[in-house]
Amino acid sequence: MSTTEPDALLGPADIRELAAALGVRPTKQRGQNFVIDANTVRRIVRTAEVRPDDVVVEVGPGLGSLTLALLEAADRVVAVEIDDVLAGALPATVAARLPGRADRFALVHSDAMLVTELPGPAPTALVANLPYNVAVPVLLTMLERFPSIERTLVMVQAEVADRLAARPGNKVYGVPSVKANWYADVKRAGSIGRTVFWPAPNVDSGLVSLARRTEPIRTTASRTEVFAVVDAAFAQRRKTLRAALSGWAGSAPAAEAALTAAGISPQARGEALTVEEFAAIAENKPEPSA
Repeated sequence: MSTTEPDALLGPADIRELAAALGVRPTKQRGQNFVIDANTVRRIVRTAEVRPDDVVVEVGPGLGSLTLALLEAADRVVAVEIDDVLAGALPATVAARLPGRADRFALVHSDAMLVTELPGPAPTALVANLPYNVAVPVLLTMLERFPSIERTLVMVQAEVADRLAARPGNKVYGVPSVKANWYADVKRAGSIGRTVFWPAPNVDSGLVSLARRTEPIRTTASRTEVFAVVDAAFAQRRKTLRAALSGWAGSAPAAEAALTAAGISPQARGEALTVEEFAAIAENKPEPSA
């Protein structure tokens, strides 16, 4: 049978059949919820603005729902999968359902947090349904390690989506918001209901779009130095920055001096600051006294 586009994508019956054949039961430990709705994966690919020349990296492809939709739209797809059974089965699923595109697919059987290189041309986009329990660290790690990724669209727990896209002053603005903003302009790109997954999660999901900054943040401080300030500021988020950064600076007066030099009120709190302001604080870290 020739594979036409609608038949290539996986529906609910296909997903359950594949899972049964592999003896796969989605595990909570790995945050596995498989997308069983072809319209949803088409919508994700559309929202991600995947182009015919894109090299897309996908993390946690599972049984391949999104993988197949990405392969129809992109030049090449590299999927990173940690699960032994799923990683073993995915190439065969791609070959069976999209035989004409199978040579444009590559699988990396690894933990995404450990991946430092990918086969083939450098990735231009990251599109993934990220496991809820590791979504933020995986996203930040991929953006750090693969600077060629210009556009990202991830599906995450709605609460995580809100956090990633939050602006200063918002009550959910925090470490993920600032760190994601170091790399990219971040915005909410839609909501996804529970019924498109198997098993249906007990939380809603959200899409987050990240467009990499064309110009990096102008600062003499390194990413590590800036992130150290961010971590310290939000570790005790109810405290003023003078107090919250005292450990980082060596003392409360030293923290106050760094804040004043950066043009920031020592009485401010971390949730009010932009990533640029955190960078300014990092630049003014006092030298440790002998």
